Parts: sequence; structure tokens; C-alpha cells
Amino acid sequence: MTKPMLLADFVRLPPTMTAVVCDGLSSRIDAVATAAPASHQFLRYSWFAAALAAYGGAAQTIVIEADRVPVLALPMIAIGPRWARLAAVPGSYWPFRSFPADGDAEAPAFDLLADTLAARVNAIRIGPVYDDDPAAQALIAAARSRGWAVLDRFIADSFLLDMATQAASGWPRTSTLRKNRFHEKHLADHGMLAWAFLDGAALAAGGFDSLAAVEEKSWIAARTDGRDAKFTATGHGAFWRHAAGDPVLSGMLHAALLIVDGAPAAFSFDINAGALKYAIANSYDPAFAKHSPGKLLYYRNLVDAMARGTTRVDWGAGDSGYKSVIGAAKGPAIRDWLLVRPGLPAMLGGLLKRRWARSGQRG
Repeated sequence: MTKPMLLADFVRLPPTMTAVVCDGLSSRIDAVATAAPASHQFLRYSWFAAALAAYGGAAQTIVIEADRVPVLALPMIAIGPRWARLAAVPGSYWPFRSFPADGDAEAPAFDLLADTLAARVNAIRIGPVYDDDPAAQALIAAARSRGWAVLDRFIADSFLLDMATQAASGWPRTSTLRKNRFHEKHLADHGMLAWAFLDGAALAAGGFDSLAAVEEKSWIAARTDGRDAKFTATGHGAFWRHAAGDPVLSGMLHAALLIVDGAPAAFSFDINAGALKYAIANSYDPAFAKHSPGKLLYYRNLVDAMARGTTRVDWGAGDSGYKSVIGAAKGPAIRDWLLVRPGLPAMLGGLLKRRWARSGQRG
């Protein structure tokens, strides 16, 4: 009598890996983003489409499949002269510029991605991304193992707020709330105060215009040419308005708004990625600077976030002063990467390594 085979007797074969290259943005980006860690699920089709609409470029997408299931999706656009065959991952600088990867994607998928890239480009820029970015770091490891030149430049340190630890220690302190009430009382001398929390739908329905109105009165308009403003027509407003058209992305977008005497006076803008909040931008009308409107608003925003289940806030780069005061600590470094394919391009890339590093910031 033949002995029946048990499940343990079967050997699981490794998945069949295939690469699919398509012109434009692949609709399969969303399937990969949905399977990515919660921190990277905003890297959807519409995220990259918003970048193309706002900043230009024609995309190609490399999709890596494991047994016909997409596990990696790398959108890229050509940069520089055509003959150089240089590419970059499109997207927004905030919170970072990466690509989606299934949380269970294994090294062979990234090996195939590196090989597919080598057949199509001489070099690709990925970043700025965090040092712990799972997709970028896995691709960098695959590229190194295949003889690519890997160049990096330091951009900034990130700052992270562990809200669970802060809450356990009694945050926010009673003394802080007392000071905030004092400032709110005097701020109210300028007119009635209103505090609003806006989701993506409310932002698309006019909320972005309110944020832009604050930026147009802020230091960024007074001291710069305004191109770095997030929500104005001359800044990055087109990107965020386009991204908000995706219902999933819209559900992740969030803003806190302070209104004084009927006019927007301060805002905090975030992406909520599960229990993680990316603090993307904040600004205030300098007419009220003496009463710390930005501080008052972000404390209310963080208390609201804690009530919604947020356990960590990623403050990104920039001024560490107020972030440290509120309890944030230095997190992973943010770097810009240039991967140069094996052969002559890698040899030339190695010669440019120091120059690329010097083009970044001083760590």
C-alpha cells in the first residue's frame, strides 16, 4: 500500500521571478503599495502621477513579479542628456523619494530589479531616503553585490518623536498646557480663535488654499523666492492637489489649522501612515509670532494624533530646536543615492564618489 504524502513531505520551490517593463506608470504600483509596510503605502500610482503632473517627465515602470504576483514597482524618469542614460525615481521630497516593495519581497526580487536596471540605464538616483528605507536599502545591497558603484551624499538627520513613551511619562506636561493657555488668551485679543482638523477631502475642497494663504504671509514668502512653499501656485501646490485626488491618499492627508478672526493664521500638515505620522510642513503668520501660534497648534495637533492612535511622529529634517524641546530624538540619516551600473559607468562613478559626497550637506 502506498504511503500517503503529508504536507511536510512537499518541498516549496522558490518563486519564479519575472521582470515587466512598461512605458508610463504601471497600474500595478497600487497592488505593490498595498502590500508594502504601512510607512510606505502612500507610494501609490497617484503619488508618482502627481509628481509627473507637477514637475514633468515621462515615466517607465519596472515591475518585478514572483509567481505572477507583483512584489516590486520602480517608476523612473529620464534625467540629464539622453545619451547619458540617467534615471531617477520621481515623487515628492516630502517625506522621502522611494518606491514601493511588498513587505515580504526577498533578495532575488531585488537582484532581478538590479539586473533589469543595468540593461536600461547607466545610473539611477534614488532619494533622498532614510537609512532604514527597506526598498532602497535592499536594492542598494543587490547593486553592490553585482558590481555597481554606489555613491551617497548626506542630506540631513531625521527627528522622531516616540509618542507612546511621551504619553507614559505624562506628556504633555501640565506646566506646558498652562503656558499654552496663557498664549491662547493673549492671541484671542486679535480676534476669535478657531481650531480645525482637515482630512484630504476638506483640503481639496479649499483647505489647501487656506494653507497657501498662511505661506504667502510667512517668512518663506518674505525671505525666499517662494519656490519651496508647499501649497502655493508658485511652490508645490500642484503636487499636493493632484495627490489628494486619490481616495486612499486623501484618507492619509491631514492638516491642523488655526484661524484668527476668520483668517488662516497657522497650519500643520501631515501624512498619516498607520500609527506613524509624517510631519510634512508647518507655518504661521508672523503677525502673531509673539504668541507662538505654531507651537500652540502643533501641541493641539499632537494631542489629537495621540487620541487617534498615533504612536510615532516623524519630523523629518530641518530645525531641531523645537523638535528636541517637544521630545523628539535624532533618527536615521537621510541620504541621496546614485547607483551606477557595472563596467565603464561604475569605473567613472567611482571617480566621482567624493564629488557626489561633497555636493551634500555636512553631517
